[in-house]
Amino acid sequence: MSDVLSMSAFALAASITPGPVNVVALGAGAQYGLRAGMRHVTGATVGFTLLLLMTGLGLHAFLAQWPFFTKAIQWAGILFLLYMAYKLATDDGQLGTQRMTRGPSLTSGAAMQWLNPKAWVAALAGMGAYAADGDSRLVVQFAVIYFVICYGSIACWAYAGSRLQRHLRVAKQVRLFNRAMALLLVGSAIYLISA
Repeated sequence: MSDVLSMSAFALAASITPGPVNVVALGAGAQYGLRAGMRHVTGATVGFTLLLLMTGLGLHAFLAQWPFFTKAIQWAGILFLLYMAYKLATDDGQLGTQRMTRGPSLTSGAAMQWLNPKAWVAALAGMGAYAADGDSRLVVQFAVIYFVICYGSIACWAYAGSRLQRHLRVAKQVRLFNRAMALLLVGSAIYLISA
């Protein structure tokens, strides 16, 4: 298997599988539509690509020397997931024009990746597997491949959410959907704690 194909398969497996960023993309698409959801997709993809590049260009060495930071990032991410789950679970589900202005942003999508333990594991494992020696050509090649696949993968979740939008016309349906998304985020947090 060529390096490009192998890198692509790794990126697809890590990007398309359920995780906190994809759950938020699904929710953003469902509540705000595909166009607004794509802001989250773009921010999350750029945020992850920067994390991947920094990992490949030396961040992994820093984290290996100071493992406390890895644990701190993991726990910050878990707390962030639980906070987001709480906000979703307590949302009143009210629809209106003001709600549309509070949609996802590029910044929140990027920040979410930096607080996402799954993203850190993917970045560290991916760079460890494909560019452990820090070869900048391989690091950039992997980052470019990952960017394209990550963007498409998260966009699929936002698109799926946008298809659900027509079923979320009343507050009760939105509340049920939000609580289901909250449970998925709590499940992600529990999985990360037990892993």
